[in-house]
Amino acid sequence: MALTYKESQKIRATIPALTEHGELVVTVFYRNLLRNHPELKNYFNTANQVNGFQPRALASIILQFAKNINHIYEIVPKLERVCQKHCSLGVQPEHYGILGKHLLESFSEVLGHAMTPEALQAWNKAYTILANMLIGREKQLYRSFGRWTGWRQFHVVERVPESADVCSFFLSPVDGQPLPDFMPGQYISVRVDVPGKEYKQIRQYSLSDAPRAGYYRVTIKRDDGTKFKPSKALRCPYAPSPGVVSNQLLDSLFAGDTIEASHPTGQFYLDTNNLSSEPVVLISAGIGATPVVSILNYIVENQPSRPISWVHGARTEVPFHAQIAKLQREKPNFQSKVFKTHLADADLAGVTYDYDYRLDLAKLTPEDLCLARSSTEYYVCGPEQFMLETADYLQSQNVDPVRIKFELFATGERAASPS
Repeated sequence: MALTYKESQKIRATIPALTEHGELVVTVFYRNLLRNHPELKNYFNTANQVNGFQPRALASIILQFAKNINHIYEIVPKLERVCQKHCSLGVQPEHYGILGKHLLESFSEVLGHAMTPEALQAWNKAYTILANMLIGREKQLYRSFGRWTGWRQFHVVERVPESADVCSFFLSPVDGQPLPDFMPGQYISVRVDVPGKEYKQIRQYSLSDAPRAGYYRVTIKRDDGTKFKPSKALRCPYAPSPGVVSNQLLDSLFAGDTIEASHPTGQFYLDTNNLSSEPVVLISAGIGATPVVSILNYIVENQPSRPISWVHGARTEVPFHAQIAKLQREKPNFQSKVFKTHLADADLAGVTYDYDYRLDLAKLTPEDLCLARSSTEYYVCGPEQFMLETADYLQSQNVDPVRIKFELFATGERAASPS
């Protein structure tokens, strides 16, 4: 099944309306979908409904799809992140029919005359093509998971504070069966019951250590919600407060407790099947250190001679600071630079930090960023704007974009682009 030239032109004709009203279309879509199928709330991060992250991300994907309608199959790699996330959540083929029905209805409800019957019919066909492509890729991913494709119970075997508001949890499977390896940098989803919430809440947390036999480690930061800015277009009364899951885990999850988790997944990772000896530069901000330290630990243990540079930005405390300081002392091929914006009395320049302001790559030397090596790999994780600015700076220094890897959790047109 393929779109005819006339059908593709009908879809392209809706681009101006989608550009102007796309986020509202998706807001209406989520509102109606979750009203008519409340069981699907078990699959959504409802905090990202109220803050507008999810509507903005889906609106961006729809718009990109329309703009690339004449070569649909070329955008499939850009949707890899979506497929990875769906498999982490347990999305199944039958869900796509429900989603498609409500998406097309939201087109008609919001766009009115701009969505003619012919355009709606073309979009229906296009959605079916897209859904089949996503379903096909997700089937491949599920097969790669082996027998573990659903939720699995884990014991918390240890809880280790990393700073005042960051804590690591060591998770061991209740069933005692071996854990699959993962690519350093990937994440798992955890699913919890939240008091006062009718539906389970799911969040993704990066695995913060190299693959180990018998346990996974996740490191979680308390979210006080100070940066939470709801979308004006969205009204979502069932959404939890920002930080409701992370705060609950930090307040009430201890050694001996159990938690549900999904199979590791994600497209941001160090490919352990294709390692090189070229330098690796890790650039992170805040809790973005978690997937980065997974990559770091793997390289240190498996490629001890490989050059590594870690640049990190923090407000106050730096997670894993003791480990980083130890590597700095003992590994001649490892270097780190720490930027802090809020110094404490105990902070010492050159010891607990290097620069007392916001992370700024322009203040570093070319050697700090290994810019002279044309094959250096860059792994970037932190707030979305920080990552985009970091990528722009590296590209301005003639770093090939294919050597820059992102952990984009959120939204926007560039979030849907390949990392």
